[in-house]
Amino acid sequence: MLNIREAQEPDWPRIKAIYEDGIATGNSTFASGAPESYDAWRSKSVAGCTLVAEHDGIVIGWCKLTQTSDQCVYAGVGEVSIYVDPDHRGKGVGDALLRALIEASEQRGFWTLVSGIFPENQASVRLHLKNGFRILGTRERIGKMKGVWRDVLWLERRSEVVGVD
Repeated sequence: MLNIREAQEPDWPRIKAIYEDGIATGNSTFASGAPESYDAWRSKSVAGCTLVAEHDGIVIGWCKLTQTSDQCVYAGVGEVSIYVDPDHRGKGVGDALLRALIEASEQRGFWTLVSGIFPENQASVRLHLKNGFRILGTRERIGKMKGVWRDVLWLERRSEVVGVD
């Protein structure tokens, strides 16, 4: 049975391993390595919006929300990160995590979620679209990775319950 809950420091070794697996694909992030510690990984995360999925007591995926800006007018705008263990991809783990993150973010007043995804990561694009995100556009040649320019799709999800007034 899949259990979604708030991440805790003892989860860090699995969170880090899953993140490193994502980094190794070359299609998940511009980051070249995981942070050194749980505190560093969680430092910019929104309280209550750093979640793990566990199966039989083992963390098999994680997601988190970070503020996009320190400016008060963007207080309800957050950026999504989501990673699933390679052995558990395509089994609904990402969907369960993202749905839980959307709910947690709305409970905390977030009206907009954004995500930057490499176009090659079609599974992540489909996951986000399935959960109400829309593609705003392509940030062409936004950054270099191992000497190669990469594009990033910019996706957004507007809450249907927060910020609608």
